[in-house]
Amino acid sequence: MTERRAVLSGSTFEEQIGYARAVVDGDWVHVSGTTGFDYTTMTISDDVVEQAEQCLRNIGAALAEAECTLADVVRVRYLLPDREDFEPCWPVLRRCFGEVRPAASMLVCGLADPRMKIEIEVYARRPTEEGHRIEAPVTPVEAYEPPYYVAVFTAVRTENQSGYRETNARMEDLVKDVPGFLGMDHAQTPGGLGITVGYFRDADALTEWRRNAEHRAAQRRGQAEWYERYTLHVAKVERSHGFTRAEVPQSPTGG
Repeated sequence: MTERRAVLSGSTFEEQIGYARAVVDGDWVHVSGTTGFDYTTMTISDDVVEQAEQCLRNIGAALAEAECTLADVVRVRYLLPDREDFEPCWPVLRRCFGEVRPAASMLVCGLADPRMKIEIEVYARRPTEEGHRIEAPVTPVEAYEPPYYVAVFTAVRTENQSGYRETNARMEDLVKDVPGFLGMDHAQTPGGLGITVGYFRDADALTEWRRNAEHRAAQRRGQAEWYERYTLHVAKVERSHGFTRAEVPQSPTGG
């Protein structure tokens, strides 16, 4: 059966009206018309360009929940009450989609709230490999015998994600060659906060990864292009344990 699930952003409009920020339908992701509200505070800028930037951050967060990015967008629709507001937004839109080049339409129409100056709707297709959808791993890194080290990277990304996915995949392959690397966990919140936790046997392994030339180049590009803000926390693990629920055998005649 084709997977169908809803992605919610926390917007009060979704609850009040009865819709989802996005719907994942198999490999396709349908993102609802998204405006420039900051859903954490339910505030909106008076500036149309700032609204466009926030629209794209909101859309990017929804796509991340659906395991894809703005680079996977194949169709975009722009809706504006005032046609004169569209051209000032072009540089923002070009930063996001200049390399992606999705099909696009622009419509002049009224929006639900007079504060809204632009609404953006996108369709995206999730990455596939040999015709099969790539599934994110759902098993957490095991609890190792302490002490060991963790590096916790939390970030909010910009709307410009050109080249991010390829570089991220390269970093994940590269870190596996570091002696003492134990594993990595990833998570993405509906609000757009990405969390990556890397596990290392000792401080030497962590230092080797930090000094890797390709890793440092990726960090510089991230600061210049991909991240709105980020933090890195490094800690020594003194205690660790885990739990796995045992599978309950099913009766052959059970329903």
